[in-house]
Amino acid sequence: MSKRLTFHDLRRALRLDCFDARAAQGLMAPKPRGWEKRASPPKQAAVMILVFADAGASLHSVLTLRNADLRGHSGQVSFPGGGAEPVDRDALETARRETVEEIGICAARVQPLGRLANLYIPASHYDVTPVVAKYAGKPAFAPNDQEVAEVFTFTLDDLLRPELKAEERRQIRGVEARVPYYAINQHKVWGATAIMLSELEGRLLRARQIAASDTG
Repeated sequence: MSKRLTFHDLRRALRLDCFDARAAQGLMAPKPRGWEKRASPPKQAAVMILVFADAGASLHSVLTLRNADLRGHSGQVSFPGGGAEPVDRDALETARRETVEEIGICAARVQPLGRLANLYIPASHYDVTPVVAKYAGKPAFAPNDQEVAEVFTFTLDDLLRPELKAEERRQIRGVEARVPYYAINQHKVWGATAIMLSELEGRLLRARQIAASDTG
């Protein structure tokens, strides 16, 4: 049985050399995506992949179920985050500000670890930077009920379990697509969030393989 993932493993995963992030993302992307890229420059956004350790040292990350009344991506599971504002100096500030607004965590306890590859989201025309951060302690969530219907967590160890992944068919802009998803806490996590999770999963698996070969 593999040992539990640690923050050391996560840092190693984020610093991998020669990792094909696009290929890892593509494993959980809908096919075909059914969108045409627009001519205008995309808007900038950032999300936060917030990671914390429980009392048993297992690493958890945080997802939100978006309020069904929201105009964009309503009722979908996503990482906390949103569009950049003029006051934001960089993607970290965007991700941290939006995360605090959405789930009510303490900003001072957020410690950045790294980033995943940027992801263009055709539906909203956003170029999204996924920021990975450690949370010092266990977060107490106070979700903004105008945006967030539910906050839930999952362990990074569970992310590596193949049985969490499945596929279904959905209509995307009038095109029938094969849509991979992660089954997490009774929710189907698909689309941009699944694509980001796929890169994180791939990085963690590769880092674990490298660690095993180093000790072997």
